[in-house]
Amino acid sequence: MSAFLLGHEPAIRLAGFAGVFCVVALWELAAPRRLLTHGRRRWWANLGLSATGTLSIRLTMPILAVGTAVWAAENRFGLLNHVDWPLFLSLPLTLIALDLLVYGQHVAFHRIGFFWRLHRVHHADPDIDVTTGIRFHPLEIILSMILKVVAVAALGASPLAVLVFEILLNGTSMFNHGNVRLGAAADRVLRLFVVTPDMHRVHHSVERDEHDRNFGFNLSLWDRLFGTYRAQPRGGHMAMRIGLADYAGPAPTRFFWSLGLPFFREGAR
Repeated sequence: MSAFLLGHEPAIRLAGFAGVFCVVALWELAAPRRLLTHGRRRWWANLGLSATGTLSIRLTMPILAVGTAVWAAENRFGLLNHVDWPLFLSLPLTLIALDLLVYGQHVAFHRIGFFWRLHRVHHADPDIDVTTGIRFHPLEIILSMILKVVAVAALGASPLAVLVFEILLNGTSMFNHGNVRLGAAADRVLRLFVVTPDMHRVHHSVERDEHDRNFGFNLSLWDRLFGTYRAQPRGGHMAMRIGLADYAGPAPTRFFWSLGLPFFREGAR
């Protein structure tokens, strides 16, 4: 099983990505939540950043998260490789632990200056839709993978659990960034468990007290537990401004500008 997952990991992840991307993109066409101010011309920059990041980690890192899990299992390294727990216990435990890691990383990337310079590329998008969920600077993608590799090794997570988590993280990121209309009743129920598009959209407000809230990507539990939850934007979802006030023009819709943003002089936060 480990050899199969390691050998087919890129294809499995690509299939998961393509499936979720198509579903959310079609949903956006059928039932958009907001009018896009810059349209889909942003997609070239957002998809370009994602592709560059994926290529970067493949070229610079000798082992990724699933490969680390295989190595840990073969060498009995990490916590879960020293306990005889069945998959139905170890799998959800791994997913919850890694989701908490992503929440903590997200908070740190907002509050530590160097990390924010990278992460602001994600927030500079002047609209929010399915492609915003994969718009991250390549250096942030590399740092995130390094953190995941360390966490997977320490936890001793199984290769299957890590692959499921990677697919879930990618899929939920595209879902909760989606410019999709979800009924109020459905949103109210879903956000008790997972991060919904309306919940995460608050995080992309130009208002700092709003974009420093709702850090979760998958489980909504962490924001409620750690006091970073905000139910709605003060201006409402239709009127709220998306992006960063310092970069309100069309520049963030361009690929090379977005790639260079971490190296520009920091504007007023």
